[in-house]
Amino acid sequence: MIRRRQALTAWLFLTPAVLFFVLLFFLPIGNQLMTGLYDADGVFAGLSNFSRAFRDPEVLHSFLITLAYAAGTLVVGTAVGLGLAVILNQSLRGRTLFRSVLLIPYLTSVSIIGLLWRNILDPQVGILNRLLEAVGLPGQTWLSTHPLATIVGITVWSGAGYTMVLFLAGLQGIPGLYYEAARIDGAGPWRRFFAITLPLLAPTTVFVSIIGLIGTLQQFALPYIVTGGGPGNATSLYAHRLFIVAFNDNDFGYASALSLLLLIVVLILSLVQLRIGDRADA
Repeated sequence: MIRRRQALTAWLFLTPAVLFFVLLFFLPIGNQLMTGLYDADGVFAGLSNFSRAFRDPEVLHSFLITLAYAAGTLVVGTAVGLGLAVILNQSLRGRTLFRSVLLIPYLTSVSIIGLLWRNILDPQVGILNRLLEAVGLPGQTWLSTHPLATIVGITVWSGAGYTMVLFLAGLQGIPGLYYEAARIDGAGPWRRFFAITLPLLAPTTVFVSIIGLIGTLQQFALPYIVTGGGPGNATSLYAHRLFIVAFNDNDFGYASALSLLLLIVVLILSLVQLRIGDRADA
């Protein structure tokens, strides 16, 4: 009787979460799957939309561009966020102010960030080229010559504060006794960093990488606002291609299939990262 009452109480508390996932996660996925089985004219097409994606050169190109964008953003963003966290974890004057300032871009609307950087990087009136010319350096056509690298840089800049906060939480959870023992043994700052800090930050690093991977693979707004997917299709990420298929071509069946394939890729890569994180912890 007691166990049954405990089970009923547990299910009572779990019901809101179960309803949330069923109504806002599983049902939409099921609807997407059903939509993906029909072509643009509403005729049942089976799995042809899914097989079509593997033969579509524009989809494959956008997927490779997205992988390059995600890899660059994850590597550079993680390194920058960790570096800032290590610096601002020290007893520095004004560190609270610097932490707050660095978090502002993350809290700012993506639309504002995109418009801001599009104006800053404008080859004719952008302030960045004006600063380069002021010190005797030639101006650059940033969004034409280095479009993907520029988008990666903007993404890293906007998310560095959030990554820093996550790593700060991880750093403050490392007992100071480990560092004291290492100092007594004669370990220098770099030795302490690689022997203590990095290994103990493995769970935080895995979390940061998974969250970053999910965000970058689904990124749409920032590149769309800054470059519109150009020049050509140099910054046409997977989500941008999905947008074109759905709203320019009005092929919602194919777009649904593309979105489900993206979900599968995200799940697989997330599971791989979790497995790597488990091995690192072991």
